[in-house]
Order: sequence, then C-alpha cells, then structure tokens
Amino acid sequence: MAKPKKGKPEWIKETLELKDNHRWQSKPGYKVFVAGRGAVRFDVPGDWEFEPDEKSFKFTDRKPPNDDCRLEVSFNRLPEGDWDLFPLKATLKKIVADDKRNAIETSDVVTFKRQTARIVWAEIKFIDPDENREAFSRICIGLGSNVQCLITFDYWADQADHLTPVWDNVLETLTLGLYIRDPRTGFAFPD
Repeated sequence: MAKPKKGKPEWIKETLELKDNHRWQSKPGYKVFVAGRGAVRFDVPGDWEFEPDEKSFKFTDRKPPNDDCRLEVSFNRLPEGDWDLFPLKATLKKIVADDKRNAIETSDVVTFKRQTARIVWAEIKFIDPDENREAFSRICIGLGSNVQCLITFDYWADQADHLTPVWDNVLETLTLGLYIRDPRTGFAFPD
C-alpha cells in the first residue's frame, strides 16, 4: 500500500499470516508476486531482492549495485472496452525499434494467449556502454481483463543459461486481472 507523496512513494510493508487452506502456490525456490490485488501476478525467485518504485516494481538477483539482472514490472488498469483489436505486436515492434541501446541483435516477436490475456515479447542484445559487456533485454507487453502490463528483464549475455528459465517462469505464471478477495487465502473473484 502506498501513501500519496511527491517523488518516490512511501511504502508500508504488512505481513499477514496465511490461512491453512490458502491457494498461493509456486514452484520450489520461487515466490508469488501480486500487484493491485491481482491486476498482475507472476512468480519470481524466492531469494531475489524487491524494491517498489514510483510507477513500477523491481526485482534483482542481489542487492544493487551488486546485482547482475533486473526484472521490472508496471501495470495500468484500462477503461472497460474491447481491447482485442489493440495492435500489441506492432506496438512492441515499435518499442524495440526505438530502443536507444544500439541493438546488435533483435529477436522476432513471440505471441501467445493465456486465459483472457494476450502476451507478446521480444529480445534485444546490446553492448552495455559502462561495462563494455554484452547484455540482453527482454520486453513483454500483456493485455487482458482491462489490465495492461509491461515487464522488462535485463541481464548479462554470459548468464543467459541460468537466467532464461527465470523469464520463462515469469511468463508461464503471468496472470492479469484475477482479483484476490482475501490475500490470506489467495481466493480470486468470483470464487
């Protein structure tokens, strides 16, 4: 929960005891992340650092500045409407084409559907100017249940073998607009 404030919001951490019959589940070694009472949900490695920002949520494999990767998510609740015709793939292609990091490689856009969501993602490879080191950036846009999310994942190319499964798990568990009635149980509307 956040209090409105100029600049970076002040976050209040609240720990709740889960009920015995709770429905929160993730793979071993992962934890569940939920924002906006279920507007966005996915699993992240259980030992990663978490930092809320003004308009996004960041996860890193270690406490910055010693981190080697960053997963960041933001979301918007959209007005009621028919978002099925919104050009997700074209929008992502434009984002990738406009990226200022001088991509040395660009992947094709991957498109898939899950429940009521449409999801697209692509990858660019670039040389980090500060480290003079190859890096990847994966960019995902999800749209469904009147929620739009943007997920980015930046990591070093030489660590792709152990970080690509993290991305795969995020996309595999990504759910949009499944609102949670009681966070202690994980029961979603309209149970």
